[in-house]
Amino acid sequence: MGHRVFGDLANRFMGDRPPTVLRAVDNVSLTLREGETLGVVGESGCGKSTLARMIAGILPVSSGERHFRGEPYDSLLARKRDALKIQMVFQDPLSSLNPRLRVGEIVGEAAVLHGLVPRSRVKEYVIDILARVGLPADSLGRYPHQFSGGQRQRIGIARSLAVKPDMLICDEAVAALDVSVQAQIINLLMDIRRDSGLAMIFISHDLSVIRHLCDRVAVMYLGRVVELAETEQLFASPAHPYTRMLLDGMPKISLERRKFMPIKGEIPSPLSPPSGCHFHPRCPIATENCRRTRPELREIASGQVHACLNVEAI
Repeated sequence: MGHRVFGDLANRFMGDRPPTVLRAVDNVSLTLREGETLGVVGESGCGKSTLARMIAGILPVSSGERHFRGEPYDSLLARKRDALKIQMVFQDPLSSLNPRLRVGEIVGEAAVLHGLVPRSRVKEYVIDILARVGLPADSLGRYPHQFSGGQRQRIGIARSLAVKPDMLICDEAVAALDVSVQAQIINLLMDIRRDSGLAMIFISHDLSVIRHLCDRVAVMYLGRVVELAETEQLFASPAHPYTRMLLDGMPKISLERRKFMPIKGEIPSPLSPPSGCHFHPRCPIATENCRRTRPELREIASGQVHACLNVEAI
């Protein structure tokens, strides 16, 4: 059952000199199931982070609807305590933490302000949260700059967990970390999901991380979802040529010989996206119809949808 529904979301940024409209997110619909981790992948500039901030309520929605367990977001966000049910973990842990606050204040402040824990118990509460993310109790009195990048990301995760969320949005949460530290944070997130049943949206450009962590994957290109499927289904049988090209860019150790489809060219500007299918200028199987017609998502297998007019040619 889906408890968090984001239907036909769009975000348009208005510019001037001359007047322009940038469609950072263009009619995206997603459902997040209870306890599920949904991955969102795509090249830089495809709208992943904008989508994350719209879902979290940080950015406004130009059109579309956001529901959380059947309730409109506006009602949820109006009640500050309920708004805490959706939390984010950001890419750069240092810039997302207040450098003037000690870790005890960073992690415990929101829980106290919103009445989740009395001030008299906040120290032991924070120590317990820090233990869950693998940090010692003596971290309480230290400042963010006194920690490594991986430790700072653990602090960011602890801050989110302290307000007892139902959904965690991780926006490139391991991208700025060393590979060995990435593995530690990914394993931590998997442990948190297993122990708490927390639903997650995990945004990344690293497909190997997505495959390891996520139950389903949405592939975005220029503000649109072009494919959505169960993780193993998508990696085994990608339907959209863009998904196929992304997967072909992953390092592989295999003796299997198959046709290689590299991604050509640069992603177009969202200020003036191509007509029809946005991917057609870079697509090796594009036809004249692709240049004229915008493809809609359609189902090709149970749980797998794609937006390609010429998928049979792959």
